[in-house]
Amino acid sequence: MITAQQFIKTGMCRNILVVGAEKLTKIANMEDRNTAILFGDGAGAVILGEVSEGHGILSSQLGSDGSGAKHLYDRKEDQLLVMNGREVFKFAVRIMGEMATEVVAKAGLKPEDVDMFIPHQANIRIMESSRERLGIPREKMSVTIDKYGNTSAASIPLSIMYELEQGKIKEGSNLVLVGFGGGLTYGAITLVWGK
Repeated sequence: MITAQQFIKTGMCRNILVVGAEKLTKIANMEDRNTAILFGDGAGAVILGEVSEGHGILSSQLGSDGSGAKHLYDRKEDQLLVMNGREVFKFAVRIMGEMATEVVAKAGLKPEDVDMFIPHQANIRIMESSRERLGIPREKMSVTIDKYGNTSAASIPLSIMYELEQGKIKEGSNLVLVGFGGGLTYGAITLVWGK
């Protein structure tokens, strides 16, 4: 979304389709019961375009920590996902809370201004820790992991769609999106929903 925003702002593109899709069951090691049961398949997409004043992405943050690459990767010899769950958990708890707090502050908002927190649906304990660090009530956090599992890159767009269907995201809602992935990489966005 951040890259798409830059193309739109510079006038290179008018509308951009951003897709998050995963087929994690293809690379999950079914012999590893610690990780195989955690992942699901899914896809979600959003279309970004020029928005009216006061809408769109207010702030963002991207980063990576290559020292953690050994904790979550695709093993070359058999194309299977390898994850050190304990280390990924520690990383995610720290980084998701930090990034969410940081993008809210960069947007000039306070936690009470956040209408919906949409974290990567990796693990409810990671999500709860991030929510608590951000300082918002549980009812303002999207939880879809119980419906779709951890669909990784698809989890945030799937959660956005779910919350739209529930009527929790409306024109002018302040959203905070935060996720992490292999490598170890991370990103967060604060945006105002609408046209």
